[in-house]
Amino acid sequence: MKHIKVSLYVREHGTRRYKPVKRNISYPANTTYVLRYGSTWETLTVDNRSDATAKRIERELELLRGWRPIAKPKAETISVKMLDAAIDAYLHEVEATRKPKTHSAYKTSLGYFFESTGNKLLNQISRADLLDFVVFLREEKGQAPRSRWNKFANVMSFLKHHDITGKLLKIKPHDWPQYVEEEPEIYEQETLLQFFAACDDGERLLFEFFLMTGMREQEVIYATDRSLNFSSNTVSVRHNPQHGWTPKMYKERTIPVPAALMAKLKKMLVERGKGGLLFPTKNGQPKLDFLDMAKAVARRAGIPESDVWLHKFRATFCTRALWAGVDLRTVQSWMGHTDLASTMRYLRPQRDAAVREKVEAIWS
Repeated sequence: MKHIKVSLYVREHGTRRYKPVKRNISYPANTTYVLRYGSTWETLTVDNRSDATAKRIERELELLRGWRPIAKPKAETISVKMLDAAIDAYLHEVEATRKPKTHSAYKTSLGYFFESTGNKLLNQISRADLLDFVVFLREEKGQAPRSRWNKFANVMSFLKHHDITGKLLKIKPHDWPQYVEEEPEIYEQETLLQFFAACDDGERLLFEFFLMTGMREQEVIYATDRSLNFSSNTVSVRHNPQHGWTPKMYKERTIPVPAALMAKLKKMLVERGKGGLLFPTKNGQPKLDFLDMAKAVARRAGIPESDVWLHKFRATFCTRALWAGVDLRTVQSWMGHTDLASTMRYLRPQRDAAVREKVEAIWS
């Protein structure tokens, strides 16, 4: 009998794609390892690459001795589960393989769907149930259009996991909740000057870091001294195994920053006399009140608190980079976006005097 090769893969988080394990890559502790032999895929319940490799060798030896995998049950067998049991099993899997924030989002979405639909067999779910769910989100839960779309998408992902696709349910594009993609808001230069004038030295460094790196809140919370490269004046978004944190989509990236910011960070680390988190609490733990700090600065500066939030620094970073002529692909990499469309949302018209000069020049 022909020998079946056994290959080791990792499942890409947030998708159902698989990539071969590579020797020169260090994988985080919560990586999902998968074996492939022939047409069979087997998800492993292991915590690290060494155990996954041992399982691969073990499976290869079993195949050499004549063992062959038993065919998996067909999708029809799976889809006769009751909705409540299917939701519980799915959330358990999400909790084990995805981030807590993702698990929470799916738990809320599926809880609403169960409340709307009631308990029934999965194979009895229909297009009408999904349409009723959209109405339920709008009328009963008062969800905003974008929130309705997100929860609908989460339920569709859950159903697809059980081989119940939109095509099978005859879901039309217009069945999905509609929403208008709002233009990202940025800080005007006058607001930034007013905001930073009200900061003390520590606050100024923190919020300059937000502004000049374009990093997400969680990325700043878990950034460490290892994120800084003083020779190249760059900041990296990196996995933080000490605190069990990984970047969005599990992708690390590097962002060039002004030399002046790096000088301030270096001075801070020298004066503090220790590494670890860049912006920790007094006892060295992750600091979780950056938004509260920004609101406090806004109050002192006389800026409406509703006009200040952390993601606005990220939007300003992206828009200014694009205005400065940095190409889309590069800005996409700095931002950690998975597609160009996400980056292009920040390519908004300039409203400053330089644009006025260009307009005058066109028609002069």
